[in-house]
Amino acid sequence: MKTKNVNGYLHEEYHPDRYEEAEMIQRSKDHYQWIDRRRTVREISDRPVPKEVIENIIMSASTAPSGAHKQPWTFCVVSNDVIKGKIRAAAEEEERESYANRMSDRWLDDLKPIGTDDVKPFIEKAPYLIVVFKRVFERDEEGKKHNNYYVNESVGIASGFLISAIHNAGLVTLTHTPSPMNFLQNILDRPDNERPFLLLPVGYAEEEVYVPRLTRKSLDEAAVFY
Repeated sequence: MKTKNVNGYLHEEYHPDRYEEAEMIQRSKDHYQWIDRRRTVREISDRPVPKEVIENIIMSASTAPSGAHKQPWTFCVVSNDVIKGKIRAAAEEEERESYANRMSDRWLDDLKPIGTDDVKPFIEKAPYLIVVFKRVFERDEEGKKHNNYYVNESVGIASGFLISAIHNAGLVTLTHTPSPMNFLQNILDRPDNERPFLLLPVGYAEEEVYVPRLTRKSLDEAAVFY
């Protein structure tokens, strides 16, 4: 492997995959058609999932780019039933308050086609919960704080990689963001440099599942070419 020195640091030669134009078009089309089948699923089975699958999914998410390669994320994997029960109870408490007092009428109307409410059984039923935490800063050996860079952007990209890896494994998930989410930091006893970002129940879909009939944005709606 060829290497070179850049500002005193070792860089290695990279060999990206390259395809002929026809194959590139077909591969991009095939990937779009595959990822377009991904849906948010709330009917998650309690059927066991091999831990190795979850480990591979998390390592896939960890390949995401990040500001200055600080990798400002922690993926907390919860399979313990007692902890899942505590998370569900706390999440539903926040959701009840949100549906009753925090959400506007417009927001509630927008949620009607999705069919959501403040009851979240998937938190306990799914074999795994992956709670994504963002690491706002790090501490050096002397305890001094050093902020990470582009934390929300970096963790958001990693979460996208995570969702794609879950779909690739033949599993389902949904992005659950009860607000506020500080209870996750307390229940999981996370350090003060971490903040809860996203909660994803992960597992197999139930045998019979229904999802809203939705229309995604067309290319003309989603993109502008200059």
